[in-house]
Amino acid sequence: MSRDLILQAVISGLLMGLIYALVAVGLTLIFGLMEIVNFAHGEFLMLAMFTAFWFWALGGLDPMLSLPLVAILLAVAGILAHFGIIRRLLKAPMLAQVCGTFGLGVALRAGAQFLWTPDFRTITNPFIAGRVQIGPIFIGQPQLISGGICLLSFAALWWFVTRTETGLGLQATAQDRQAAAVIGIPTERMFALGWAIGLGCVGIAGTMLSTFYYIFPEVGTNFALLAFVAVALGGFGSIAGSLLAGILIGLVESLGGLLLDPSYKTLIVFALYLAVVIFRPHGLFGRF
Repeated sequence: MSRDLILQAVISGLLMGLIYALVAVGLTLIFGLMEIVNFAHGEFLMLAMFTAFWFWALGGLDPMLSLPLVAILLAVAGILAHFGIIRRLLKAPMLAQVCGTFGLGVALRAGAQFLWTPDFRTITNPFIAGRVQIGPIFIGQPQLISGGICLLSFAALWWFVTRTETGLGLQATAQDRQAAAVIGIPTERMFALGWAIGLGCVGIAGTMLSTFYYIFPEVGTNFALLAFVAVALGGFGSIAGSLLAGILIGLVESLGGLLLDPSYKTLIVFALYLAVVIFRPHGLFGRF
Protein backbone atom coordinates (compact mmCIF):
# COMPACT_ATOMS: atom_id res chain seq x y z
CA MET A 1 0.00 0.00 0.00
CA SER A 2 1.50 3.34 -1.06
CA ARG A 3 2.26 6.20 1.28
CA ASP A 4 0.23 8.53 -0.95
CA LEU A 5 -2.86 6.41 -0.49
CA ILE A 6 -2.48 6.47 3.29
CA LEU A 7 -1.96 10.24 3.26
CA GLN A 8 -5.07 10.61 1.10
CA ALA A 9 -7.05 8.61 3.67
CA VAL A 10 -5.67 10.68 6.55
CA ILE A 11 -6.66 13.98 4.92
CA SER A 12 -10.12 12.68 3.98
CA GLY A 13 -10.66 11.35 7.50
CA LEU A 14 -9.50 14.61 9.06
CA LEU A 15 -11.88 16.72 6.98
CA MET A 16 -14.85 14.42 7.58
CA GLY A 17 -13.96 14.27 11.26
CA LEU A 18 -14.30 18.05 11.53
CA ILE A 19 -17.91 17.77 10.37
CA TYR A 20 -18.56 14.97 12.87
CA ALA A 21 -17.06 17.22 15.54
CA LEU A 22 -19.29 20.18 14.70
CA VAL A 23 -22.38 17.96 14.88
CA ALA A 24 -21.16 16.55 18.19
CA VAL A 25 -20.37 19.91 19.79
CA GLY A 26 -24.01 20.97 19.49
CA LEU A 27 -25.02 17.81 21.30
CA THR A 28 -22.42 18.20 24.05
CA LEU A 29 -23.25 21.87 24.59
CA ILE A 30 -26.91 21.08 25.20
CA PHE A 31 -26.05 18.21 27.54
CA GLY A 32 -23.43 20.25 29.39
CA LEU A 33 -25.99 22.96 30.11
CA MET A 34 -29.11 20.96 30.88
CA GLU A 35 -28.03 17.32 31.26
CA ILE A 36 -30.61 16.38 28.65
CA VAL A 37 -29.60 14.18 25.73
CA ASN A 38 -31.13 15.42 22.49
CA PHE A 39 -32.16 12.26 20.65
CA ALA A 40 -33.60 14.43 17.86
CA HIS A 41 -30.15 15.79 17.01
CA GLY A 42 -29.82 13.78 13.80
CA GLU A 43 -33.25 14.89 12.61
CA PHE A 44 -32.29 18.54 13.07
CA LEU A 45 -29.21 17.83 10.94
CA MET A 46 -31.51 16.35 8.31
CA LEU A 47 -33.68 19.49 8.45
CA ALA A 48 -30.61 21.65 7.92
CA MET A 49 -29.64 19.65 4.84
CA PHE A 50 -33.15 19.82 3.40
CA THR A 51 -33.35 23.55 4.12
CA ALA A 52 -30.11 24.13 2.21
CA PHE A 53 -31.42 21.92 -0.60
CA TRP A 54 -34.72 23.81 -0.94
CA PHE A 55 -32.95 27.17 -0.86
CA TRP A 56 -30.95 25.86 -3.83
CA ALA A 57 -33.80 24.07 -5.65
CA LEU A 58 -36.45 26.78 -5.30
CA GLY A 59 -34.42 29.95 -4.97
CA GLY A 60 -31.21 29.09 -6.80
CA LEU A 61 -29.24 29.97 -3.66
CA ASP A 62 -25.94 28.13 -3.38
CA PRO A 63 -25.28 26.48 0.01
CA MET A 64 -22.32 28.81 0.58
CA LEU A 65 -24.75 31.74 0.36
CA SER A 66 -27.57 30.10 2.32
CA LEU A 67 -25.21 28.97 5.10
CA PRO A 68 -25.93 31.89 7.49
CA LEU A 69 -29.67 31.65 6.77
CA VAL A 70 -29.78 27.93 7.56
CA ALA A 71 -27.74 28.43 10.73
CA ILE A 72 -30.11 31.18 11.90
CA LEU A 73 -33.21 29.10 11.08
CA LEU A 74 -31.83 26.12 13.00
CA ALA A 75 -30.95 28.38 15.93
CA VAL A 76 -34.54 29.65 15.96
CA ALA A 77 -35.74 26.03 15.80
CA GLY A 78 -33.58 25.33 18.85
CA ILE A 79 -35.18 28.18 20.79
CA LEU A 80 -38.67 27.00 19.80
CA ALA A 81 -37.83 23.41 20.78
CA HIS A 82 -36.59 24.59 24.16
CA PHE A 83 -39.59 26.74 25.04
CA GLY A 84 -42.12 24.45 23.39
CA ILE A 85 -40.95 21.06 24.65
CA ILE A 86 -37.66 20.87 26.53
CA ARG A 87 -38.45 23.38 29.27
CA ARG A 88 -41.41 21.25 30.30
CA LEU A 89 -39.15 18.20 30.63
CA LEU A 90 -36.45 19.72 32.84
CA LYS A 91 -37.96 18.52 36.10
CA ALA A 92 -39.47 15.38 34.63
CA PRO A 93 -38.01 11.88 35.18
CA MET A 94 -35.15 10.90 32.90
CA LEU A 95 -37.36 8.45 31.00
CA ALA A 96 -39.76 11.28 30.14
CA GLN A 97 -36.84 13.38 28.88
CA VAL A 98 -35.61 10.53 26.70
CA CYS A 99 -39.09 9.86 25.33
CA GLY A 100 -39.65 13.58 24.71
CA THR A 101 -36.57 14.17 22.56
CA PHE A 102 -36.82 10.74 20.92
CA GLY A 103 -40.47 11.39 20.05
CA LEU A 104 -39.53 14.78 18.62
CA GLY A 105 -36.98 13.08 16.39
CA VAL A 106 -39.50 10.49 15.20
CA ALA A 107 -42.03 13.23 14.42
CA LEU A 108 -39.49 15.27 12.45
CA ARG A 109 -38.34 12.24 10.46
CA ALA A 110 -41.90 11.10 9.71
CA GLY A 111 -42.85 14.63 8.69
CA ALA A 112 -39.90 14.79 6.30
CA GLN A 113 -40.86 11.45 4.75
CA PHE A 114 -44.45 12.63 4.31
CA LEU A 115 -43.56 16.02 2.84
CA TRP A 116 -40.53 15.14 0.75
CA THR A 117 -40.76 11.33 0.26
CA PRO A 118 -37.86 8.98 1.08
CA ASP A 119 -36.14 9.79 -2.23
CA PHE A 120 -32.46 10.70 -2.32
CA ARG A 121 -31.63 14.23 -3.43
CA THR A 122 -28.38 16.00 -4.23
CA ILE A 123 -27.27 19.55 -4.90
CA THR A 124 -25.67 19.42 -8.34
CA ASN A 125 -22.84 21.71 -9.38
CA PRO A 126 -22.47 23.68 -6.15
CA PHE A 127 -20.19 26.72 -6.20
CA ILE A 128 -17.41 24.79 -4.46
CA ALA A 129 -17.53 21.70 -6.70
CA GLY A 130 -14.37 20.13 -8.07
CA ARG A 131 -11.09 18.92 -6.63
CA VAL A 132 -7.82 20.42 -5.48
CA GLN A 133 -4.57 18.61 -6.25
CA ILE A 134 -1.63 18.92 -3.87
CA GLY A 135 1.11 16.76 -5.33
CA PRO A 136 -0.29 13.24 -5.62
CA ILE A 137 -3.16 14.03 -3.22
CA PHE A 138 -6.64 14.97 -4.45
CA ILE A 139 -9.01 16.78 -2.09
CA GLY A 140 -12.62 17.57 -2.89
CA GLN A 141 -13.29 21.30 -2.69
CA PRO A 142 -16.57 20.80 -0.78
CA GLN A 143 -14.79 18.71 1.87
CA LEU A 144 -11.88 21.15 2.07
CA ILE A 145 -14.07 24.23 2.43
CA SER A 146 -16.36 22.40 4.85
CA GLY A 147 -13.42 21.48 7.06
CA GLY A 148 -12.20 25.07 7.08
CA ILE A 149 -15.64 26.43 7.99
CA CYS A 150 -15.97 23.85 10.77
CA LEU A 151 -12.61 24.94 12.20
CA LEU A 152 -13.64 28.59 12.06
CA SER A 153 -16.92 27.70 13.77
CA PHE A 154 -15.05 25.93 16.56
CA ALA A 155 -12.71 28.89 16.99
CA ALA A 156 -15.66 31.31 17.17
CA LEU A 157 -17.50 29.07 19.64
CA TRP A 158 -14.41 28.67 21.83
CA TRP A 159 -13.85 32.43 21.87
CA PHE A 160 -17.50 33.08 22.70
CA VAL A 161 -17.63 30.57 25.55
CA THR A 162 -14.31 31.53 27.14
CA ARG A 163 -13.95 35.25 26.38
CA THR A 164 -17.40 36.83 26.59
CA GLU A 165 -19.60 37.57 29.57
CA THR A 166 -22.47 35.59 28.08
CA GLY A 167 -20.18 32.64 27.40
CA LEU A 168 -18.94 32.70 30.99
CA GLY A 169 -22.59 32.74 32.04
CA LEU A 170 -23.10 29.58 29.99
CA GLN A 171 -20.18 27.94 31.77
CA ALA A 172 -21.49 28.98 35.18
CA THR A 173 -24.95 27.63 34.35
CA ALA A 174 -23.45 24.34 33.19
CA GLN A 175 -21.41 23.96 36.38
CA ASP A 176 -24.18 24.83 38.87
CA ARG A 177 -27.46 26.21 37.60
CA GLN A 178 -28.81 26.99 41.08
CA ALA A 179 -25.72 28.95 42.10
CA ALA A 180 -25.79 30.75 38.74
CA ALA A 181 -29.40 31.79 39.35
CA VAL A 182 -28.51 33.07 42.83
CA ILE A 183 -25.86 35.44 41.46
CA GLY A 184 -28.26 36.81 38.85
CA ILE A 185 -27.51 34.79 35.73
CA PRO A 186 -30.76 34.24 33.75
CA THR A 187 -30.50 30.46 33.53
CA GLU A 188 -33.64 30.11 31.42
CA ARG A 189 -32.12 32.35 28.78
CA MET A 190 -28.86 30.42 29.02
CA PHE A 191 -30.73 27.18 28.32
CA ALA A 192 -32.44 28.71 25.28
CA LEU A 193 -29.12 30.14 24.09
CA GLY A 194 -27.48 26.73 24.47
CA TRP A 195 -30.13 25.17 22.23
CA ALA A 196 -29.78 28.00 19.73
CA ILE A 197 -26.00 27.64 19.54
CA GLY A 198 -26.14 23.85 19.50
CA LEU A 199 -28.58 23.68 16.62
CA GLY A 200 -26.87 26.59 14.88
CA CYS A 201 -23.75 24.40 14.75
CA VAL A 202 -25.91 21.61 13.32
CA GLY A 203 -27.20 24.07 10.72
CA ILE A 204 -23.65 24.88 9.62
CA ALA A 205 -22.65 21.20 9.49
CA GLY A 206 -25.80 20.21 7.60
CA THR A 207 -25.37 22.95 5.01
CA MET A 208 -21.78 21.94 4.33
CA LEU A 209 -22.74 18.26 4.15
CA SER A 210 -25.42 19.07 1.57
CA THR A 211 -22.71 20.09 -0.92
CA PHE A 212 -21.33 16.56 -1.24
CA TYR A 213 -23.67 14.11 0.54
CA TYR A 214 -27.03 12.57 -0.31
CA ILE A 215 -30.05 14.26 1.29
CA PHE A 216 -32.93 12.06 2.49
CA PRO A 217 -35.11 11.79 5.62
CA GLU A 218 -32.95 9.11 7.28
CA VAL A 219 -29.64 10.87 6.65
CA GLY A 220 -29.27 12.16 10.19
CA THR A 221 -29.37 8.76 11.89
CA ASN A 222 -25.80 7.69 11.15
CA PHE A 223 -24.38 11.13 11.89
CA ALA A 224 -26.28 11.25 15.18
CA LEU A 225 -24.83 7.88 16.21
CA LEU A 226 -21.31 9.08 15.44
CA ALA A 227 -22.01 12.33 17.30
CA PHE A 228 -23.04 10.36 20.39
CA VAL A 229 -19.83 8.36 20.12
CA ALA A 230 -17.78 11.56 19.77
CA VAL A 231 -19.46 13.11 22.81
CA ALA A 232 -18.84 9.97 24.88
CA LEU A 233 -15.21 9.79 23.76
CA GLY A 234 -14.50 13.47 24.33
CA GLY A 235 -16.47 13.75 27.53
CA PHE A 236 -20.01 15.04 27.97
CA GLY A 237 -19.87 18.82 28.08
CA SER A 238 -16.36 19.19 26.62
CA ILE A 239 -16.07 21.38 23.52
CA ALA A 240 -12.39 20.56 22.97
CA GLY A 241 -13.15 16.90 23.58
CA SER A 242 -15.83 16.91 20.87
CA LEU A 243 -13.38 18.42 18.38
CA LEU A 244 -10.63 15.90 19.06
CA ALA A 245 -13.02 12.95 19.28
CA GLY A 246 -14.71 13.89 16.00
CA ILE A 247 -11.34 14.06 14.25
CA LEU A 248 -10.35 10.73 15.80
CA ILE A 249 -13.55 9.09 14.54
CA GLY A 250 -12.99 10.46 11.05
CA LEU A 251 -9.42 9.14 10.99
CA VAL A 252 -10.40 5.73 12.37
CA GLU A 253 -13.19 5.42 9.79
CA SER A 254 -10.98 6.45 6.88
CA LEU A 255 -7.89 4.44 7.80
CA GLY A 256 -9.94 1.47 8.98
CA GLY A 257 -11.78 1.37 5.66
CA LEU A 258 -8.45 1.54 3.81
CA LEU A 259 -6.37 -0.92 5.83
CA LEU A 260 -9.20 -3.38 6.49
CA ASP A 261 -12.45 -4.17 4.73
CA PRO A 262 -14.52 -0.96 4.32
CA SER A 263 -17.49 -2.71 5.91
CA TYR A 264 -15.51 -2.88 9.17
CA LYS A 265 -14.98 0.87 9.61
CA THR A 266 -18.13 1.42 11.70
CA LEU A 267 -17.29 -1.66 13.76
CA ILE A 268 -13.86 -0.20 14.54
CA VAL A 269 -15.36 3.12 15.65
CA PHE A 270 -17.77 1.44 18.06
CA ALA A 271 -15.06 -0.91 19.33
CA LEU A 272 -13.01 2.19 20.19
CA TYR A 273 -16.06 3.67 21.88
CA LEU A 274 -16.57 0.56 24.01
CA ALA A 275 -12.91 0.54 25.01
CA VAL A 276 -13.11 4.15 26.21
CA VAL A 277 -16.40 3.54 28.04
CA ILE A 278 -14.88 0.55 29.85
CA PHE A 279 -11.50 2.02 30.77
CA ARG A 280 -12.32 5.75 30.95
CA PRO A 281 -16.09 6.08 31.38
CA HIS A 282 -15.99 9.87 31.86
CA GLY A 283 -14.44 10.40 28.44
CA LEU A 284 -11.06 11.76 27.50
CA PHE A 285 -11.75 15.33 28.66
CA GLY A 286 -13.84 17.23 31.19
CA ARG A 287 -16.69 19.70 30.81
CA PHE A 288 -16.14 22.74 28.60
